[in-house]
Amino acid sequence: MTPKQIPDIKANRIATAKRLGIELEKIPHHIAIIMDGNGRWATKRGLPRFQGHRQGARTVEKIVDYCVDVGIEALTLYSFSMQNWKRPKLEVTFLMQLYTRYLIGIRKTLKEHNVRLVHMGRTEKLPLKLVRELNKTVEISSEYTGMVLALALNYGSREEIIDGVKKICRKCVDGELDVEEIDENLISNSLYTASLPDPDLLIRTSDEKRISNFLLWQISYTEFYVTDTLWPDFAPADIDKAIIEYSKRARRLGDIKPSLV
Repeated sequence: MTPKQIPDIKANRIATAKRLGIELEKIPHHIAIIMDGNGRWATKRGLPRFQGHRQGARTVEKIVDYCVDVGIEALTLYSFSMQNWKRPKLEVTFLMQLYTRYLIGIRKTLKEHNVRLVHMGRTEKLPLKLVRELNKTVEISSEYTGMVLALALNYGSREEIIDGVKKICRKCVDGELDVEEIDENLISNSLYTASLPDPDLLIRTSDEKRISNFLLWQISYTEFYVTDTLWPDFAPADIDKAIIEYSKRARRLGDIKPSLV
């Protein structure tokens, strides 16, 4: 890959702002998506649920590619929550196999688009083969410098906060940290998202209006965009719609003046 082929985030952001007719600073830096509606998409078509998940995986590939083109700096996808283990065993087994194949198949795309993959969540309970391929893909892409793709797999925000608190407590017990040093930045840096800025925009598909234990700490000032489109039908044009809607929001972040960030 020559340098000219590596996506230029800044240039892509400028081109996107011009194409959509909005100010450059109104393009979100970090988008998080709760991908919902795979099962309903399949049921509406008289298909087994696994067909919806398969189609949803194809949508992931399209949206990742498009977010690179738009100039998004970080994309977080809520893929499998810790509560999803309650689903039927056959469905969960299919999903684990689908994730494993996806993590292998995405390596070429990550390289071509200079995308770094990071994992958010716990690896316990995940199949060993999946964990092996996940770690391998994370390692392979670790030196890529473009968009960050954060995959929330076996993730729960309350569990993330618990893990972060435990990490801080261990430092206090070991004498590495004084209780009075605990502040907002320390907590943020103890979470799975330590390397990422907080999301500017949270998209949820299938018209569900709940957070579902996702990024509870990080979305304190995030703008929400809910669409009735089911995830398998979600398209690049829907990303554009969400960005345009986001650009109309006055982000005050607790102040009386809108923030340009």
